[in-house]
Amino acid sequence: MPKVKVHDMKGKVVGEVTLSDDVFGVNPNTVALHAAVKNHLANKRQGTQSALTRAEVKGGGRKPYRQKGTGRARQGSIRNPHYKGGGVAFAPKPRDYRYSLNKKLKRIALKSALSLKAANNALIVIDNLKMKEKKTKDFAQFMSNLGIEGKALIVTETPDENVVFSARNIPGVKATYATLLNTYDIMNAATFVVDKAALPKIEEVYA
Repeated sequence: MPKVKVHDMKGKVVGEVTLSDDVFGVNPNTVALHAAVKNHLANKRQGTQSALTRAEVKGGGRKPYRQKGTGRARQGSIRNPHYKGGGVAFAPKPRDYRYSLNKKLKRIALKSALSLKAANNALIVIDNLKMKEKKTKDFAQFMSNLGIEGKALIVTETPDENVVFSARNIPGVKATYATLLNTYDIMNAATFVVDKAALPKIEEVYA
C-alpha cells in the first residue's frame, strides 16, 4: 500500500497516512484516461460556431454570365464557395458535442489519475486544511510553505467557501471537494493537494 507524509498548513511533516491500493495503487489505464479527458473537453464545448452556406449568403441569385460561348468555366452563382464573399462549403452549424461514457470506464480513469499522482509524488496530504477567512494572500503563503508551484487541485472533505474563495484568484489553482472529483482536473493539475479528512471519503466513493 502506498504511504504519503502528512503536512500541516505551515509545511511541517506531522505524520504519515496509508493510501488504499484500490484507489491510489492501481495500474494506470492510459486508454481510459484519454477517453475521460477527451469526453470532458468535448462536454465543455459551447458548440455555437456558425458560418453561412452558399444558400444563406446575400446576393448571387443571377447567373453571372451565360452558360456557353465565353470560354470560361460554367458558373451558376457568384456566392459559390470558391468566390470571394461566397459561402462556406460544409459550413459548421451550432451543435451539441456532448456524449457520455459508461460508469465503469470513468471510474477506471479516475482511479488511474489518482494512482499516477501518488506514484509520481505529486500528491500532498494536509492535516486539517482550513482557512480562517477568505484571503488569497494567506492561501498563497500556505502554498509557498509546501513548495507548491504551477497548477494545483485543492480537495477538501466538504464544500468550503473560505478555501474556494481564497484559492480562486491564484492562476492555475482550483478548489473542489471529495465527491466532485473528475479525471480532467486531476490530470490537468501538477500537484494534487488533499485534506486528510477527505481521503476516507475519496476511498469510499471511488473504490
